[in-house]
Amino acid sequence: MKKVLAIIALFSFFQNASAQMDLPEFQIEKSEVEGHLRFLSSDALQGRRTGEPGNNLAAQYLSEYFKAYGVDQAPNTENYFQTLNFVATHPPQSARLTIGKTAYEQGDNLLILTGDPTSINKTKTVFAGHGWVDDSHDDYENLDVRGKIVLVLPGTPKGDDNQTVFRSMDKKRELAAEKGAVAIIELYRLASFPWDFFKSYFGKETLKLMDPKKSAVQKPSIVYGWLKEGTKAEMARLQSPKSFKATLSNTGFRENNLPSQNVIGVIEGSDPELSNEYIVLTAHYDHVGTGKNGNGAFSAKDSIFNGARDNAMGTVALLSAAKSLAAHPPRRSVVLLAVTAEEIGLLGSRYYAEHPLIPLDKTVFNLNTDGAGYSDKGIISVIGFGRTGTDAQIKKGVESVGLEVFADPAPEQNLFDRSDNVNFAAKGVPCLSFSPGFKSFDAEIAKHYHQVSDEADTVDFDYLLKFCQSFAHTARLLADMDKRPFWISGDKYEKAGKNLYNH
Repeated sequence: MKKVLAIIALFSFFQNASAQMDLPEFQIEKSEVEGHLRFLSSDALQGRRTGEPGNNLAAQYLSEYFKAYGVDQAPNTENYFQTLNFVATHPPQSARLTIGKTAYEQGDNLLILTGDPTSINKTKTVFAGHGWVDDSHDDYENLDVRGKIVLVLPGTPKGDDNQTVFRSMDKKRELAAEKGAVAIIELYRLASFPWDFFKSYFGKETLKLMDPKKSAVQKPSIVYGWLKEGTKAEMARLQSPKSFKATLSNTGFRENNLPSQNVIGVIEGSDPELSNEYIVLTAHYDHVGTGKNGNGAFSAKDSIFNGARDNAMGTVALLSAAKSLAAHPPRRSVVLLAVTAEEIGLLGSRYYAEHPLIPLDKTVFNLNTDGAGYSDKGIISVIGFGRTGTDAQIKKGVESVGLEVFADPAPEQNLFDRSDNVNFAAKGVPCLSFSPGFKSFDAEIAKHYHQVSDEADTVDFDYLLKFCQSFAHTARLLADMDKRPFWISGDKYEKAGKNLYNH
């Protein structure tokens, strides 16, 4: 009898395995994913920088394949596009700030980023702490800054780490403008962020999301920039209550509108009840462009940052899921979301999270795919593993192609909060990020990450095929779950999730 039961169990196993391998994701061929990757990372797309022709061509490519695969358009989209309007800011070519008898020059110890100071001829400086105002703090109390240049420390009274510094920039500029200042200059104190790198990063064209209520670029009402002091005596002088005579001038500053788009499609679920719930699959299709915009080294021979790994691999995985799930829909509905502007601050996914085309309280999970590259072809790195009650599905999806899960690589990098999934997490949607295999940011990762060498010819297409198949199958398993995923007890995003779903 035991032998009979064993034979039945073995037959059932092979029958289930055969049924699994008949699914569309396992019929995808290497030549297909290779063709997608070669196009998306080709020189013709010029590094897919947000708002530039190559980025728009990639978006058109994705929308055409969504259509060919039978993916439906999302509500309120045209050609699968959700349009985002950006403001492209070009810092001044030259600038000079004089405080007392000391002069500061653009590109040396001064970096003016925005604003037209042609009217700032003779004025005075005022030191205003961090230039911060909130419910418990007001750095402008008892200060008259009208018509003056405000000098401030970086960050806020609660912190001056790099992320706090960068996130507070816009608000500090707005606060100074509200108080009537003509300029706000932050005093550079970022020990972990070298000045030369800071100048290189911010001293070029930058993109910022335009207020959806505005149809055109609004002329900046205030000059904003950074100043690097020299001696300790100079640092103390600029932070003193004393006011100094000052002048400021620059040339070459400009801003212009620059539209881009998220590419969005929907696959209706097969279950009459669960089809009202949605799994969102995300991958960013933008990269960093060419030349100095790429941050890495380039030459006249090769100045295109093709982004084969980051994130053409993820974009091809999203296309593979689109084809597979449209051919054989899972129980829940699926939103396919290729986002723009990840490289300039996760802006495409943030825009969708704030202006969702499918209500977020009907969105039960976000499976994101992104990566800096791979150094281990035997694994898939899963960032957020163990946090959403989906470990069994993730493990099964990865093992379906003979790979293993590696949970949360490079923990010191805080990768969960550095990719597009975090904008869904902040709203309460359970999520994780599915990445090509790596365990740390080693030399193999650094060799191609944001470098001109990140081209299709350096990619292992056998591994790419497994990566795409496992992503698509994992998405299916998540969409087929009987129980909705949710954050584990105590997770930092659990409270947001309870608020979103009224738990």
